[in-house]
Amino acid sequence: MMSNNQNIETVSSSGDKVKIVLAVICVLLGIFAYYWFGPDNASSVQLPGWSRALIFVLSVLVAAFLVWMTNLGKRIVGFGEGSYRELRQVVWPTRKETIQMTGVVFAFVMAMAIFLWIVDKIVEWLIYGQFLGWGG
Repeated sequence: MMSNNQNIETVSSSGDKVKIVLAVICVLLGIFAYYWFGPDNASSVQLPGWSRALIFVLSVLVAAFLVWMTNLGKRIVGFGEGSYRELRQVVWPTRKETIQMTGVVFAFVMAMAIFLWIVDKIVEWLIYGQFLGWGG
């Protein structure tokens, strides 16, 4: 019997749950406002596209701030900072190494394409020419 020791973390405090629900509502209101004030809707106030986009972006920013204030948001920010630190330590290949590896990949793809074409022709010959007798 296998045991599953993975920890699944969920939002634990009720205050965090409320903030996340408010963030989702905020984004949904931003989407609603974007379409409600559009030219195709029968609302009494119609706004230009840039102002509707600004309303949506502001709603997303408010939602991001609400999530950032939760424990989950703080863990996400910590994960991002750790990822950035690790990314700075990566040793990137030189231009010459990149070109050489790209050439190796292209050569391998061409070799596989030729191999698969040959296998396809052999299978075609066997099925249509030998078994079915359709080969002219």
